[in-house]
Parts: sequence; structure tokens; C-alpha cells
Amino acid sequence: MRKRISLGERAFELHCRLEKITLPEQEYRFHKTRKWRFDFAWPDLKIAVEVEGGTYSQGRHTRGKGFEADCEKYNTATESGWLVFRYSTQQVSQYIAIRQLKRVLEKYHVDD
Repeated sequence: MRKRISLGERAFELHCRLEKITLPEQEYRFHKTRKWRFDFAWPDLKIAVEVEGGTYSQGRHTRGKGFEADCEKYNTATESGWLVFRYSTQQVSQYIAIRQLKRVLEKYHVDD
């Protein structure tokens, strides 16, 4: 079952399209046994993007148990060779996320 797409995720996808960046896979399951997913991923490059909602409203990602679960997920991903970028919805809206990802992807010559 696919989760509901957040405004930040919609904006990030739109920014990828506007910048003509190869579209990442959405809701990419990166772990064989856990149900962990990345909001966006370029699996061949092992680059992932997470858009964290609720940063100012005490959302799941900022409360104890949710924060600890995220730490486990991101640390396991890093241990497995993933480069994980985490952005707030505000950072996506302000084009901070797409500017940084564009620079990173250019290093890999993704859109040559």
C-alpha cells in the first residue's frame, strides 16, 4: 500500500522535473528484511532523499520513538553504502534540496 504523498514530496518531484533531473524511484524499499523505504532514491547510485514533515508540529520524526526509529533506519542505510539526504518541507520549498541534489548528481554525471 502506497502512503499518501506529502506536499514536500510533491514539490521535490516537481523540482526534479523542472531541473530536468532523472526522476528518482519513489517509496524505494532498500532493505531486504525491514519494510524501510526512502521517499526518493537513485538505487544505482545509492543516493536517497527523505522529506521530513512535521518538523515544527512535533511530528513523528521529531518525537522520541519516531526519532530513534529514523536513526536506526538512516544508520543502517549508511552502513550499507547509501548516501542519505534529509530535508524539511521548508528546505524543499526554498529550493535548498534540489540545488544540493543537482550538485551531487552532477558529480556522478547522471544527466549528461
